[in-house]
Amino acid sequence: MLTRRMLLGGVLVSVLSGRSAAAQADIYVSTSGKEQWSGRLPEPRQDGTDGPVASIEQAKRRVAELRLREPGRERPIIVSIRGGTYYLSEPLTFGPEDSGTENSPTIFEAFSNETPVLSGGVRITGWQITDEGHWRTTLDEVRSGQWSFAQLFVDDQRRYRPRLPERGYYQIAEQLGRGQFGFADGDIRTDWADLKDVEVVAFHVWSAPRMRIRSVVAAEHRVVFTNQSWRAFDKGNRYLVDNVRDALRQPGQWYLDRSLGQLTYIPKAGEQPDKAVVIAPRLEQLVAFRGDLPGKRWVTNLQFRGLTFAHSNWTLPSTGQDFPQAEIGLRAAIEAFGARDIAFERCAIRHVGACGIAFGAGSRNNRLESCELIDLGGGGVKIGHAGSGTWDSIRQPANDPEMHVSHHVIRNCLVAHGGRLHPAANGIWIGQSSYNTVEHNDVFDFYQIGISVGWTWGYTRSDAHHNDIAFNHVYRIGQGVTSDMGAIYTLGVQPGTVVRNNHIHDVRSFLDAGWGLYTDEGSSEIVMENNLVHHTKSAGFHQHFGRENRIRNNIFAYAGEFPLEVTKSEPHISFYFERNIVYWSNSKPLIGGCPAASPPCNVNIKFDRNIYWNTVAKRPVFPGSFLLNLWREGTQDEQALFADPLFVDAEKSDFRLKANSPALQTGFQPFDATQAGRQEPALLSANLPGVPPGFS
Repeated sequence: MLTRRMLLGGVLVSVLSGRSAAAQADIYVSTSGKEQWSGRLPEPRQDGTDGPVASIEQAKRRVAELRLREPGRERPIIVSIRGGTYYLSEPLTFGPEDSGTENSPTIFEAFSNETPVLSGGVRITGWQITDEGHWRTTLDEVRSGQWSFAQLFVDDQRRYRPRLPERGYYQIAEQLGRGQFGFADGDIRTDWADLKDVEVVAFHVWSAPRMRIRSVVAAEHRVVFTNQSWRAFDKGNRYLVDNVRDALRQPGQWYLDRSLGQLTYIPKAGEQPDKAVVIAPRLEQLVAFRGDLPGKRWVTNLQFRGLTFAHSNWTLPSTGQDFPQAEIGLRAAIEAFGARDIAFERCAIRHVGACGIAFGAGSRNNRLESCELIDLGGGGVKIGHAGSGTWDSIRQPANDPEMHVSHHVIRNCLVAHGGRLHPAANGIWIGQSSYNTVEHNDVFDFYQIGISVGWTWGYTRSDAHHNDIAFNHVYRIGQGVTSDMGAIYTLGVQPGTVVRNNHIHDVRSFLDAGWGLYTDEGSSEIVMENNLVHHTKSAGFHQHFGRENRIRNNIFAYAGEFPLEVTKSEPHISFYFERNIVYWSNSKPLIGGCPAASPPCNVNIKFDRNIYWNTVAKRPVFPGSFLLNLWREGTQDEQALFADPLFVDAEKSDFRLKANSPALQTGFQPFDATQAGRQEPALLSANLPGVPPGFS
């Protein structure tokens, strides 16, 4: 574990695993504390007259008092939080009045090597054992309509509600528009208990709306929803039915009868009701940073170290949920508006119903470093805005440069096991935002996109530019659940955006539309270089349409379909493809998806100094079956090399180059895959007792 030191206002603060020496703390918080105590002691006095405070809210008040007493303070205020679970009664909210200063930030950190958990949930007790061996309890707040939840966590593991079919998916039998569809006999039943609480997850190509049932017309095999989706439910598309009480029969499943307030859980082997820690989420948000946007008063200079944020709630609205892409309308467990110079170090965000953390309007220079975001209902990180009708639109004043979201750093983080409720969510999403750095992160186990950058379709003005996506390890993306997706995905004109030194592999879509690097609509002026991309269901690189992107010094290997794809012809140069190694092991042509024409492809692209090796054909196969000489006659790749690049062991995914590799003679710069991804050991994920499968 690396030790790092930070000089703050002339005071040297040592940070190791999110802790500092006890003598440095100004205020202590403990589950054994009392609100009336001073908070200046880490433990209660033996006589019970003083000790730590009992809540972080009280610690905030003590910080405010301290700043009033010391207005010119030149050293940090440190709040040290003892281990244990702090069940929040409301979101922990920070406004401008809670700000620190550049020389005196307010630091909330874990005490010594302890692990404090800030929970938005409620521990469930009072279980009764039914004749079937099920656990059952009654929750008065649920029965009165004041509380509902769609997640349950037992001994730090997510548990799932009963769904049908138990494995795989049903298929839509008839397309009936955007608010209903036809189903096969028996797939949806009118005699199910609590039909109003049954949820239907229907998969479009790249989105997955979750709908509530208005009615079922049994005679016509037709289900009608409470709202309309953004597009029609096509015949043959997949869907599943969630929260079906009649399907409650497997260990680990649970069901909440809202009308009775009755929670039923079928325990797994070895679980005991008097020992299991069962938590149901109550708060949708755990932490909120709320700057004064109209007054341009920001929340600034707050730091959080070694804390765990867990158990945020999410329930399906009565009108269902339907977002055309990236589950963009989801809120986050930690949300920031008008927040600047906020840092999270060695923190964990886990067991959340929507997204992990989001930085919205007016937020700049915030940092998420060496953190873990795991077991997510939706995505991990959201940066920037997406325009009207989304999670931050009501807080996004138009045409005000002060509201622009920029200069965030996401570094050395683990973002994994996402999309558990919302499979179309992205691991890391950057919308209209610029000058962000996303580097050395592990992003894996998502069902749609790993890292998405940009939110403008076509060539109109975009506020996403100069973003640096570097040294990330992105893998196990798609997992056969959605289509038209990629590990790293871009949209719109983005001068200054660079995607470099990333290691991408195991991208598997449902249909043949799962790519490694994916420049989608209008992606322009983007550099993608020094990336290693292998074992993708479709091409390693795909461009839908864009302008003058530069794809250089990459390795593309073992694509399931074509090694490269491009799908739209435009008069300008779509992209430059230079000094890349393309290595494939099937009989597909080099480029797929090209508009039909010859020679060799009716797309304005420029190839130069690339190395090609087809292990099956032993010769390059270009579009229209043109051989290398015809490729050259088309003024493409005049310095191309057809030769085995001599990887150390490509079959075992070791793409280091041997010393005698011909690629080294062409100026190709080797890529060290060990430098991609998180460079620090795991925090809490090493202790997470397995993440159950979601939609795959």
